[in-house]
Amino acid sequence: MAFLHQRAALYQTVRTFFIEKNVLEVETPILSNASSCDVNLDIFSTVTGGNITKARRLYMQTSPEFAMKRLLAAGAGSIYQIAKSFRQAESGRFHNPEFSLLEWYRVGFDLEELMEEVLSLLIRCFGRKIPLKILTYQDLFQQITTINPHATNQQELINYAALQGNSEAATICGDSLSNALDYVFSQYIQPQLTKDQLYFVRDYPVCMAMLAKLDDKKTVVTAKRFEVYFNNLELANGYEELTDAKQQEQRFQQDIIEREEQKLETVPIDKHLIGALESGLPDCSGVALGLDRLLMLMEGARSIDEVLAFPIGRA
Repeated sequence: MAFLHQRAALYQTVRTFFIEKNVLEVETPILSNASSCDVNLDIFSTVTGGNITKARRLYMQTSPEFAMKRLLAAGAGSIYQIAKSFRQAESGRFHNPEFSLLEWYRVGFDLEELMEEVLSLLIRCFGRKIPLKILTYQDLFQQITTINPHATNQQELINYAALQGNSEAATICGDSLSNALDYVFSQYIQPQLTKDQLYFVRDYPVCMAMLAKLDDKKTVVTAKRFEVYFNNLELANGYEELTDAKQQEQRFQQDIIEREEQKLETVPIDKHLIGALESGLPDCSGVALGLDRLLMLMEGARSIDEVLAFPIGRA
């Protein structure tokens, strides 16, 4: 039962960190009228109704992002949340369908400022400094594969995987360039990251922007996005947040088209989020950090089950 105390101590560290920075802790619903349209996410849903309300489908949130952005648009200021999140088809050594996320948003922060804060929090949690490497997605991708991720196409990536002996990549990735990039990164780049070194990987390809702003001031347009890796595990995913409602709705519409093409469950666009963006989302940056994975790394656990009181097999 030692991990129960370790988790409690971790949460206390997190809360103390944000109290010191005057960041407000909030709570948002697990069930909502919509959820992420991302084709890479399988979503839990349920039908609710009865004598009081008309029956309708509600979605268990894959992260608290959309509701937290509605609070930001309403003037909540910088906020954070320790939230239960849910994703189907995610079970294994590093995944559980129900998991704990730390998500926070800093009003007025750019990507560099948020990265600095993520680093400060991780140093506080680990209780020590960790060797750090910050590099662009392109630099890391090319170092290991020689492929420029901003100039490649899906076929080149599938061919690369096939040369490594993974002919199934074409089936796994479908017609999605972002899926192919992610596949090559996870299979051939992530496993080669140096042990006991913290990696901040930034400036992602535009097709992987998701909910991030674009940086169009460079020769190559990139997404204002970063991911954090430690000991071959992805720990956090951060954005300089997109505030343009029309752009966001267009990205959601494209996700829906891709879901239809892949014959995935239709997920409605979160109109409440679009409305919040239309009313005015302040310039901000936000990040989601996996607390179960962080606890694994802090305690040297080999599986996520070791730090969960009731993993899905015993829930």
